[in-house]
Amino acid sequence: MSEQAPHTMSPQDCLVALMVAVSASDENIRTAELVKIQSAVNMLPVFGDYDIDRVQRVSRTVFDLFEQEDGLEALFGLIREDLPERLNETAYALACDVAAADGKLAETELEFLAEMRYELDIDRLHAAAIERGARARHMV
Repeated sequence: MSEQAPHTMSPQDCLVALMVAVSASDENIRTAELVKIQSAVNMLPVFGDYDIDRVQRVSRTVFDLFEQEDGLEALFGLIREDLPERLNETAYALACDVAAADGKLAETELEFLAEMRYELDIDRLHAAAIERGARARHMV
C-alpha cells in the first residue's frame, strides 16, 4: 500500500518551487522573474507534461513555508525528498536564470543561491559555470 504523503511534490513541482523561492527571497517578486518562470515551464523539455495550473499551488506552498520560522529548511527538506539528484543542476540553473532575470541580484537572492548550492550538493566549479551562463544570457 503506497500512499503518497499530501506534501509530496513532483520533480517539476520542486523545480517550480525553487524558482519561486529565489524570486521571493528578496521579498519583491518582479515581473521579469515571473515571466522567466512562466517561460521555463512553457518551453523546457523537463516540463513537457507538466500541468501549468500547478504553478499557482506550488507558489502558495512556498509562500506558506516562507511565513514559518523554519520555512526555508522545510522547503529544502521537501526538495531533497522529491527532487531526483539528476535534476539538481537543472534546478540550480533555473534558479540562477530567475535571479538574473531582472538584471540585479539582491544579497538575499545570493544567500538563497548559496544555500541551494549547499543543500543540493552542487559542485563549486559546476555552480560557477551555471552562474556564468545565467549572467551571459541576461546581459543587456
